[in-house]
Amino acid sequence: MNSKVLSLGAFLGLTGVVLGAFGAHGLKELISVEQIATFETGVRYQMYHALLLLFLGSTSVVSARTKQVIFYLILLGILLFSGSIYGLATNNLSVFDFKTIGFITPIGGLLLIISWLLLLIKFLKNNFENSKN
Repeated sequence: MNSKVLSLGAFLGLTGVVLGAFGAHGLKELISVEQIATFETGVRYQMYHALLLLFLGSTSVVSARTKQVIFYLILLGILLFSGSIYGLATNNLSVFDFKTIGFITPIGGLLLIISWLLLLIKFLKNNFENSKN
């Protein structure tokens, strides 16, 4: 499981850097400053979660089952949250109207929040169990 978590973290980090550079340089003449800021929000959250996955895959404090659940929450969360933000920010460059699926952005955000909440619960549970011993 750790290899899978670390691989997704590395992939999200790699694509986050590529998308960040593309947003800063490739889109500068094509979309507004506000749209670039929106695009950068998607990149920022993708990078935060790439780092979270790299941490998660490197720790033994969290069980394999919890890692698996967090892995899928982050994978789906980033696809829905950052993916929809990328589409919305570049909407005028596409024939598809991403505004029609804009409702998935908060769903993706909720999945990301749940992944952090689950991690917090596991840390608190571990802390409570360790303090009893």
